[in-house]
Amino acid sequence: MDLLFATHNAHKVQEIKMLLPKNVNLVSLHDLQYTQDIAETAHTLKENALLKAQHVHKKFNLNCLADDSGLEVEALNGAPGVHSARYAGLQKNDADNNAKLLRELQDKNNRNACFKTVLALIFESKEYLFEGTIQGTILHEKRGEQGFGYDPLFMPLGHDKTFAEMSAFEKNSISHRALAVKKLVLFFTDKLSAGRI
Repeated sequence: MDLLFATHNAHKVQEIKMLLPKNVNLVSLHDLQYTQDIAETAHTLKENALLKAQHVHKKFNLNCLADDSGLEVEALNGAPGVHSARYAGLQKNDADNNAKLLRELQDKNNRNACFKTVLALIFESKEYLFEGTIQGTILHEKRGEQGFGYDPLFMPLGHDKTFAEMSAFEKNSISHRALAVKKLVLFFTDKLSAGRI
């Protein structure tokens, strides 16, 4: 069964492809030579993920998957949240986003935060949602060279390394995206055992 992933990010495709059952063939927008950006105009991660899934399902009429992720900081009332990638502007610059986050938190004692991923699946024309969340804290300065986004500032609860100090294997075994994907894998494993795929 082909499953279209509504992303242009090859790293995300590879990461999820390795976890899915062999009967599920993950296809990217790049594979279909679809280069158009899908506008993320919704107000929540869930709505944005659904918006992207619905967009590609309508266009290609395939079973499809989309995701949206964000960092939610308690002291900032959940910001940057759905605007995480564009927190410091439309240029989606990681360094600028991190710098703005540190400025916003410079006089805050509460550094609690969580990373959240929502996967939206349209399978046999029905919609399903899978969420993954990991709690942690925001450091006062960046640490580590791995990863992307806010990884150098985010220390997962119960760990002594930021996401950016972890290997890809370490991060992918505990991350918000990994937790959401595990739920997706269980969904497809159940369908597989029932002979639905």
